[in-house]
Amino acid sequence: MVREQDGERAWDVMTWDVLGGQAAWPMTNVRNLKLPQWRKLAEKPENRCLVPLTEFAEFTPEKHDLGDGKPPLKGEMWFSVTDQPVFAVAGFWQHLKDGPGFTMVTCDPNELVAPIHPKAMITILEPEDIETWLHGSYEDVVALQKPYDASKMTVRGPVFPTRRV
Repeated sequence: MVREQDGERAWDVMTWDVLGGQAAWPMTNVRNLKLPQWRKLAEKPENRCLVPLTEFAEFTPEKHDLGDGKPPLKGEMWFSVTDQPVFAVAGFWQHLKDGPGFTMVTCDPNELVAPIHPKAMITILEPEDIETWLHGSYEDVVALQKPYDASKMTVRGPVFPTRRV
């Protein structure tokens, strides 16, 4: 993750679970920034971070029979951002008992992601929005929680990395 500390930006390795195992399942994505536990993170710039990615995956809604005699399985659809080879995803982090943990912020899906994952997509930031994400007000952060322009994205797949076809 990229976060700021003492006025400097730094790379950091963190566990992908902002609650450090304190919930029934890992908190790898958060969406409702009005909930008290997420608002607390969203209000404080020191808890905001950037998650750098080159692409992200979502599983296909349906399973595919690969004709290999094994059970059908879901494929991976890989999304990338055409105008940013490495893009920033809005995130939160905090110190935990066993070290720092992070989560990615999600939003409504755009028309490219929605057929694969109709509930949500990660909040991809425009380069000019990075400073606002890191330093803006709570209201600024909530305003950035929106789908990325689908015309600036591509998708490939389905791919089945766990099985040779």
